[in-house]
Amino acid sequence: MPIAVGFGAGGESRQPLGLAVVGGLVFSQLMTLYITPVVYYYMDKVQGMFGRAFGRRQKAK
Repeated sequence: MPIAVGFGAGGESRQPLGLAVVGGLVFSQLMTLYITPVVYYYMDKVQGMFGRAFGRRQKAK
């Protein structure tokens, strides 16, 4: 985090790199903890709808 703030000698030149690293970490956390389970949930629902439409039995939960 200190590299993103730009402390120390030459910190101004390393600040963009630090912001990119922090932004990437935040983005990956959002993808892992929120978006991936939501996409999985909706894909499971779509699979169930197609299974019912084509007469396939659902798996026991």
